[in-house]
Amino acid sequence: MLYLVGLGLGDATDITVKGLQVEEFYGKELTLAERDLVEQEADEILKHAKETDVAFLVVGDPFGATTHSDLVLRAVRAGIPYQVVHNASVMNAVGCCGLQMYNFGETVSVVFWTDSWRPESFYDKILQNRAAGLHTLCLLDLKVKEQSLENLMRGKKIYEPPRFMTAAQAAAQLLEIIRRRNECGQDPGLTEDTLCVGVARLGAADQEIRTATLAQMSLCDLGTPLHSLVIIGRLHPLEADMLRLHARDCDATLTHLRRVQGSEDTAAPGCH
Repeated sequence: MLYLVGLGLGDATDITVKGLQVEEFYGKELTLAERDLVEQEADEILKHAKETDVAFLVVGDPFGATTHSDLVLRAVRAGIPYQVVHNASVMNAVGCCGLQMYNFGETVSVVFWTDSWRPESFYDKILQNRAAGLHTLCLLDLKVKEQSLENLMRGKKIYEPPRFMTAAQAAAQLLEIIRRRNECGQDPGLTEDTLCVGVARLGAADQEIRTATLAQMSLCDLGTPLHSLVIIGRLHPLEADMLRLHARDCDATLTHLRRVQGSEDTAAPGCH
């Protein structure tokens, strides 16, 4: 049997009772399944599942990544039964910021830009969501065990230091797109006063939630990873009340929330 067990968002204690009953590897040796193993050597995982029970432990929920759907399909084709134990993931736990889950549109990924690669496709999806009055959850890029182009070409197993995008960095990239589109005479759809929510270390005891404008968020230090960013669409009054809890006494943001946005933003001055 192949078990896919969600571990939740905080730490090892977030595993469900069912998950704990299914897998008995806590306190035993674990195999760290990095991306290369899961994506390129999945048959190695499944080989053992043909002979014994294998528990595949996943941070968050097992189906938070398409890679794990591929693993299930491979198991089915190989005649290996599987069972899934679900858990919390950022996709549903982000509701802790006060925004109602059924008011979210398509989730987007914000990637680290390079000097030669600065995609904006995620930005256009945010605009599509906002046109429908919907909020957008932005999952932020992370680089773990990444190789430089030079080391990759030379076949050297030398990895770059890990990097995790912050909510401030994501907001800064959005502001750069807004600036560029304004310079080209385009309507950017967002402004530096567009409201957003930064979420850090979701599910941990020291999780941080901050409601701010994009300009304010680009200057916010929410601490250690992992971060997510939500771009706010049309607000229900109850959502506005909840977001006010995380506005950190910033008069501009609080005033902005009291207006309860429609489909367009009302300008708000900066935080002092």
